Amino acid sequence: MVETEAKPDIEDPEKKKKKEEKAKAKELKKLKALQKAEAAKLQAQQASSNASKKSERKIKRDAEGENAEDYIDPETPFGEKKRLSRQMAKQYSPSAVENSWYEWWEKSGFFVADSSSSKPPFVIVLPPPNVTGALHIGHALTSAIQDTIIRWRRMSGYNALWVPGMDHAGIATQVVVEKKLMRERKLTRHDIGRENFVSEVWNWKNEYGGVILKQQRRMGASLDWTRECFTMDEKRSLAVTEAFVRLYKEGLIYRDLRLVNWDCILRTAISDIEVDYEDIKVRTLLKVPGYEKPVEFGVLTSFAYPIEGGEEIVVATTRVETMLGDTAIAVHPDDERYTRFHGKFAIHPFNGRKLPIICDAILVDKNFGTGAVKITPAHDPNDFEVGKRHNLEFINIFTDDGKINSNGGPEFAGMPRFKAREAVVAALHEKGLYKGAKDNEMRLGLCSRTKDVVEPLIKPQWYVSCSGIANEALDAVMDDENRKIEIIPKQYAADWKRWLENIRDWCVSRQLWWGHRIPAWYVTLEDDKMKELGAYTDHWVVARNEEEAQIEASRMFPGKNFQISQDPDVLDTWFSSGLFPLTVLGWPDDTQDLKAFYPTSVLETGHDILFFWVARMVMLGIKLGGDVPFRKVYLHPMIRDAHGRKMSKSLGNVIDPLEVINGISLEGLHKRLEEGNLDPSELVVAKEGQVKDFPNGIAECGADALRFALVTYTAQSDRINLDIQRVVGYRQWCNKLWNAIRFAMSKLGDDYTPPMEIVPDVMPFTCQWILSVLNKAISKTVSSMDSYEFADAASTVYSWWQFQLCDVFIEVVKPFFSSNDPKFASARRFAQDTLWVCLDNGLRLLHPFMPFVTEELWQRLPPARDCARKESIVISDYPSVVQCWTNERVEYEMDLVESTVKSLRSLRSLMPAKERHERRPAYVLCRTDAIAEIINSYELEILTLATLSSLKVLNEGDDAPIGCAVSVVNESLSVYLKLQGALNAEAEREKLRKKMEEIRKQQEHLTQIMSASGYQEKVPARIHEENVAKLSSLMQELLSFEQASQHLERDIAAEQESH
Repeated sequence: MVETEAKPDIEDPEKKKKKEEKAKAKELKKLKALQKAEAAKLQAQQASSNASKKSERKIKRDAEGENAEDYIDPETPFGEKKRLSRQMAKQYSPSAVENSWYEWWEKSGFFVADSSSSKPPFVIVLPPPNVTGALHIGHALTSAIQDTIIRWRRMSGYNALWVPGMDHAGIATQVVVEKKLMRERKLTRHDIGRENFVSEVWNWKNEYGGVILKQQRRMGASLDWTRECFTMDEKRSLAVTEAFVRLYKEGLIYRDLRLVNWDCILRTAISDIEVDYEDIKVRTLLKVPGYEKPVEFGVLTSFAYPIEGGEEIVVATTRVETMLGDTAIAVHPDDERYTRFHGKFAIHPFNGRKLPIICDAILVDKNFGTGAVKITPAHDPNDFEVGKRHNLEFINIFTDDGKINSNGGPEFAGMPRFKAREAVVAALHEKGLYKGAKDNEMRLGLCSRTKDVVEPLIKPQWYVSCSGIANEALDAVMDDENRKIEIIPKQYAADWKRWLENIRDWCVSRQLWWGHRIPAWYVTLEDDKMKELGAYTDHWVVARNEEEAQIEASRMFPGKNFQISQDPDVLDTWFSSGLFPLTVLGWPDDTQDLKAFYPTSVLETGHDILFFWVARMVMLGIKLGGDVPFRKVYLHPMIRDAHGRKMSKSLGNVIDPLEVINGISLEGLHKRLEEGNLDPSELVVAKEGQVKDFPNGIAECGADALRFALVTYTAQSDRINLDIQRVVGYRQWCNKLWNAIRFAMSKLGDDYTPPMEIVPDVMPFTCQWILSVLNKAISKTVSSMDSYEFADAASTVYSWWQFQLCDVFIEVVKPFFSSNDPKFASARRFAQDTLWVCLDNGLRLLHPFMPFVTEELWQRLPPARDCARKESIVISDYPSVVQCWTNERVEYEMDLVESTVKSLRSLRSLMPAKERHERRPAYVLCRTDAIAEIINSYELEILTLATLSSLKVLNEGDDAPIGCAVSVVNESLSVYLKLQGALNAEAEREKLRKKMEEIRKQQEHLTQIMSASGYQEKVPARIHEENVAKLSSLMQELLSFEQASQHLERDIAAEQESH
């Protein structure tokens, strides 16, 4: 049996870096395998639906013969410090551990920031979730990342503020309440009127809204709840009005007639982000709200317009009903087929309207279709621009609820738009103008909330002029000499540049009833001929309130009699959210919070709203706050399921964070689907998906495991493929932490008091080593957090706990405690002190990622002697590097010990199952005196970790032991493990042959490189030296294998003689 491993090297930084990268890759591989095994083990042990009850029953069973009550936490009164059981439970239970801590943290004021503090501020504003929302996995990711940052900064001496808030979510909330009205009272909002409807929404908000903020507490989010706000509370509403008025007075807000995305169900304009696009390849029937039968899309219909003088011109469209609003036909000026029509008119077949034949080289591609294009300026973005270029008539043919209006003609007026589509086709048939239809690939815009087909409509709306303020926002990120904002990951800066360089003015009007009413009043003069609201564009006044509007109207129209009425529209929700970093801190008042905490430190959000929210905050922050609203923008990936699919109710792959935290059975998952609004066929598919992905339901994982898993996933740059088994693995890892503390508490004893200081030089080797690698873990974690590499930080903490503390140190010190041998007395005390230091630092290191379990375990550690410990780990200090703990020599020597142990374990793993767990003799062949000295010095560590009965060190001249499996650790070291049975000669020969062949190939490849023409001149001296050293190492390693091969042949011969 033969294994090989590279020799540790601390002298060459490049080699060291490569070694560390290789080790990290191995650790990650080991980590994934461990998580998978632990997840499978946990799934088999735990029925998800009643995991906590089973855990409690198990505690009682395990405690038979003992006092079962000693293992169960007493009940803690709400808000008081958690009362812990006298004895630690024998197994970790998330529901037991995560109970009571949060209420105490909040009541104790640990999360409250002080605006008069002398500490440096660190501020995050929670992206305000919709008031209608419930916690979904995206919120959980946001919460996990932001809480990790804020807890770390709080522990690192910052005046840390994390501000919670909720968004009134105009469209979403209005839809919810409208559905409730219809379901309970069979009424629409129009039936009860605006005032009563808005009152209904406030009632709903006060009763049901804000559930999501309560759920954030379950995630452990350490938000400063004393500063909680709502985008429509009184302070925020006044701030929104003030912002609108100031921008209007500076000429940055204006009113104009333009095309908008119109939702005919909601009867409002919607933003681009609220439009989902469906790609249609061929003719497709789709359900459209308000229509009994599916509507056909993906069809290009051709028809002819008669031309004055008897000819005709053929056009094609996917929206044939819009021809009722056509006001021109465009051709390319160079298209000779239509030269004779220049300056002529087509005649509209249904109303006789004359349509000019216009030439437009910008819009028309003469090689596409017929080369003639119908123009509907009021219902198509491209046609709108053509209409402006050629001064065409803009004719709107739709009512706000998507029916044909009187402009469409008496034959079609009152018809819903897609029924009118069929009627128009039939009418064209009758007139002999229909020319056929064919499949046409297209993108169909759907409202993300109602699934209605978005209709471009021309409407008078309020707009924010963006070009000037966008340039400032662009420079804030892209100006290398004066960069004010850093975007992480940096590749999104290119998106920022592209969007802001091509920005269009921002439509901020919404035709809703729930939201911030636009602070604009229309002045109707007594002598106006047209009395409709908005009939005259110069009759608008913008003011903070009605009284101010009256004064402004009197100034504009002195001596005139008039009435004023407020614009019924409300502002786009993104307008108030764009002001959020300012308004949560008290703007427009010059508050202490605003002085202390603005600009904020970092904005953490999803990359999908970089433009819609982040860019608008930056534009408004610079304009109204005088500075950028944050210094960094960290964009997290989007979450998909384990297979990379977007989460969808119809696929059954939506993951509810609370179901992961609390656990749920497969039946429970099915029940959630059944309570939704899926149709029967979708329900079948969704249930099948759940059976495939969650055959045993979801095990109870707890918030800590979910948070840790989500943070580790951030290494995936633009999307996270979330596998619940990974979360389950981390939940099992919490059990490892639990057991590490249980072991420590049993070895420390009731009377143990930690030392005032640690002096590593006088400690045993393993104590020096674990403190040195702890130092490295602290340094790497802090540097990773500083550079927003959260997955690296989490992986570093995990690796230290798992692979160094639990797998090595705790195992190595067990002999110190297993007997009362006086020779271990000093080592035992040092091991106790080191164990305490490691657990205290390790729990504080881990706390930002896993707040609940670390608080519970930290509270169980005895406090340091003559030292007032902080009341909670939440407000304790984050670990920092202690220079005297670092010991590179000790780390090098332990690397050698671990490599030796790993090779011996590999040999053991290849033995028959019944022989693997037996202690057996081993030998180490050392080819240098220095290596022999190290191995001799740490015989106890190797015996313990490799589970050996004895260990003998051999020198180069010694005979190799007979009847052993062999593994080459590196060129200076080989290990032999005694076998019980006979050697499998052929198998052993084959292993050696393959290893030697592999090394020869590496040697030949490197020799070929070094022998190449011009190598000496082209390759830097440092690289050449590395290659020489590597070649020498390979040659030495090959000699080691040849020696092992000789030993094998000798063993085989000896065995044959004995027979």
